[in-house]
Amino acid sequence: MPTLYIAEPGARIEKTYRRLEIRKADELLTAVPLVRIDHVVLVGPVGLTTPAMNTLLDAGVGVSLLNRWGKLRGRLAPATDKNLYLRRLQYRRAGEPDLYLAISGRIVQGKLRNARNLARRILRRNPHIDASPLQRIDQALRRANHATEIDELLGNEGLGTRSYFAIWRQALEPPWTFRRRSRRPPKDPVNAMLSLGYTLLADNLMTACEIVGLDPYEGFYHVETYGRPALALDLMEEFRHLIVDSVVMGLVNRNRIKLDDFQPGPKTGVYLKPDGMRTFFAAYAARIHTCVKHPLAARPLSYQKIFEVQARQLRKLLEGKIEVYKPFLTR
Repeated sequence: MPTLYIAEPGARIEKTYRRLEIRKADELLTAVPLVRIDHVVLVGPVGLTTPAMNTLLDAGVGVSLLNRWGKLRGRLAPATDKNLYLRRLQYRRAGEPDLYLAISGRIVQGKLRNARNLARRILRRNPHIDASPLQRIDQALRRANHATEIDELLGNEGLGTRSYFAIWRQALEPPWTFRRRSRRPPKDPVNAMLSLGYTLLADNLMTACEIVGLDPYEGFYHVETYGRPALALDLMEEFRHLIVDSVVMGLVNRNRIKLDDFQPGPKTGVYLKPDGMRTFFAAYAARIHTCVKHPLAARPLSYQKIFEVQARQLRKLLEGKIEVYKPFLTR
């Protein structure tokens, strides 16, 4: 079932029988059967009536609220069994040095292996691109495989990610440019799309953690910061390049989004306009609902379902049912 994204300023979501209606100034924009929705994302000044909110929560459908610039403001989640025993186990085991180093190592290795595979794919399609950064990704991966401290993992993740983006940015078609990652605020259109995509991806992984009973705020690799969903950020690392970077490159290189789809925002940042956001949301939704093979499943699964599979695998590790966390890898 898809995520419903609403980014029309002044729109309002109402409940009518077994469907949701999106209206603006009493004009019906669209209607969606409730059974076809598994999550709702509201961007900017979009209203949600109390009956619609109650209906969504009763149906087990969460709501995420983003400001007009794409920053997550908060989430409405259905009441669920929090599984106190599992949460206590998670908090206790998060303090075990050997465990959090082992999990962190697998997370970084998975991210770098996916980065290397995607970089190789880009180089095959673009033989004119400088391939030398690929050697640094290999170097970072080798070092990460033998890291004995979190700081080593952080350093090698940084090296590998910078080297990956050195290849990735060369594959962007003019007039699109990307020098380096910039956040809070994003300084250019490409960074604006990456930041928005990573926000959506983190929200997806928070939901996956909650579905399997884990606390998305108690993580292993990411430094604990107030209000930061550390476990969701841990799990999303192996998917950053597979999901978000793929969406951004597809949008710009296929001319599905234009430079005039962006506007200046607060703190000298650059952000998508509402029409551009709708284009981005459509591409992102298509990507996370793409079905691919997973080694732990007998049939192809959507990426959105794979998020849950990976979170459930981590739960099994905490419970002692498996010995090693295996990140999802692409070829």
